[in-house]
Amino acid sequence: MTSIHKPKLGRNEKRLLKKKLALARARPLFRRQEWFRYVKLGDSWRKPRGKHSKQREQQARRGPIVDAGFRGPVAVRGLHPSGFKEKLVFNLNDLSNLDSGREAARISSKVGARKKELIEEKAEELGIRVLNPAGEKE
Repeated sequence: MTSIHKPKLGRNEKRLLKKKLALARARPLFRRQEWFRYVKLGDSWRKPRGKHSKQREQQARRGPIVDAGFRGPVAVRGLHPSGFKEKLVFNLNDLSNLDSGREAARISSKVGARKKELIEEKAEELGIRVLNPAGEKE
């Protein structure tokens, strides 16, 4: 059984992290222009660039455009929702460079199951949180 490690955050950082979560929930879905018309387009965001584009002109009946006003607070931007800063780990030596109070390990997808298990054991010894642990075996 692994214990859950919590980040060392100040009062202001905790407040901003909650604000970031609230902003993320309120943020609209940004879909590309005419995503509903052609299946081949998909709905992943592309900036509208057409001369007569209604979405580019931000007319009310069209979807919202990605804008700087939708971003989260600068102090917590890029943090994992748990409050840790993510660091990619490829081997056991990479764990020694992590600050257990502020950083969490994300094991690379290129790492195999055997090595991943070793990294998780070492992280538990060092008190480092692993954001993508291997599933429990039955």
